[in-house]
Amino acid sequence: MRVLVTGGAGFIGTNLIKRLLKEGHEVISIDDYSTGSKENEVSGCEYIDGKVEHIKIYSKLNKHFDLIYHLAGLSRIQPSFNNPQETFNVNTGGTQAVCEFARLNNAKVVYAGSSSKWHNPYQSPYSTYKYLGEEICKMYKLTYGMNIEIARFYNVYGPNEVIDGDWAAVIGIWRRQVRDGQKITIVGDGEQRRDFTHVDDICDALWRIGMKNEKHEDAWELGTGMNYSINEVFRMFLERYQHIEARFIPDQAGNYRKTLRENDDSLERLGWKPSDKLRDYILNLK
Repeated sequence: MRVLVTGGAGFIGTNLIKRLLKEGHEVISIDDYSTGSKENEVSGCEYIDGKVEHIKIYSKLNKHFDLIYHLAGLSRIQPSFNNPQETFNVNTGGTQAVCEFARLNNAKVVYAGSSSKWHNPYQSPYSTYKYLGEEICKMYKLTYGMNIEIARFYNVYGPNEVIDGDWAAVIGIWRRQVRDGQKITIVGDGEQRRDFTHVDDICDALWRIGMKNEKHEDAWELGTGMNYSINEVFRMFLERYQHIEARFIPDQAGNYRKTLRENDDSLERLGWKPSDKLRDYILNLK
């Protein structure tokens, strides 16, 4: 099968490409390396340096694809407040471009949605534009009869996660702070809870969604079904790095109190079996 992965040099894309190549598929990536890294490139995958919004102009993509994993996007809430236009261009405009490209190529699409769908979608540019991305997918699915599946991610962590820069999530931020000898920043009271999902489980679910013919009327919820408070996660870091200290900082706009997968469709219909790996992952960090 010929597979296109948008955002293939990013965190989840890199891990997914490894799985696809292992399964024997031909894989091409398009990524503009704004958040992805050349260091993440995997031997056996062809990489195109380009913007997903311009997907139709690249001659190397002028071929048939059976499946497109659309992972390209600006994936953090806080940076979206500073640059809403670019967030719209990539997360919404990019999704429109990918859906149209898939329509012309008669390709199946698996879209990387977000658990932010279950909160007020208008409380950050990120939430709004990921929500609009889902709506574009649903429109193409209904209007053009396309094969499009939505997968909503819950707080993904694991190998190749972003550590430096604005695009790091909490585990990556704390890893950087430990490396640099800084205090660990805890936003707000630290009692907000997150459903942390290991990237291997995410990629296994994406593989199942892409390769199976199971169709969801809404979206596949990809979380472990359990969550931890940020303070609890800090205590896991304290087990691993006994010398660290916490520093509480003011709460941030768009910060949710809880994420938690509550729908079991992905387990029951895909045979997906995520597991809680967070403490083991943290205790084995270098």
